[in-house]
Amino acid sequence: MQVVWGNPKQKDNRMGEGMEKQDLVEYFNEALFVPELKANVKGDIFREFADLFVESSVVRNKALIVEMLTKRETLGSTGIGRGVAVPHGRTTAVLDVIIAFGKSEKGIEFNAIDKKPVYMIFVVLAPPNEENNKYLPVLGKLVEMLSDKKNREKLMAVQTYEDFIDVFTGE
Repeated sequence: MQVVWGNPKQKDNRMGEGMEKQDLVEYFNEALFVPELKANVKGDIFREFADLFVESSVVRNKALIVEMLTKRETLGSTGIGRGVAVPHGRTTAVLDVIIAFGKSEKGIEFNAIDKKPVYMIFVVLAPPNEENNKYLPVLGKLVEMLSDKKNREKLMAVQTYEDFIDVFTGE
């Protein structure tokens, strides 16, 4: 995402080798942090995140994001359980891997694998082709990090972007 939709903090991370949870920080953006989501239905959540991506100039076409996330959900819910969903996919709307985060104190029905509401949502977008194949390692490291109950508890408590980033950096 250099030119128009650039993220100057990103560094080369070939094949995700040796990726640590703090390496995920380079894929976040303060404009894509939502401490309290407004929507409370899965489809509306996708539109809320798509609006966020457009408003922060990460993507230009909201419809591409909503369509991709909706189609991905037809393959199986991205509600991975334990109150977490990780909607993700590849789209021509982005030039590099990017992650948005939002949480809901009320919980959202997401057809999660454990049949429980989702309270934290990480939307991971990646281009169809990427030279360094970061998408799957980033997705894997994120899910691994979220499997730790302490990390989930810390994320549910965050109110600011700085607190959010601290969960990943360990500060």
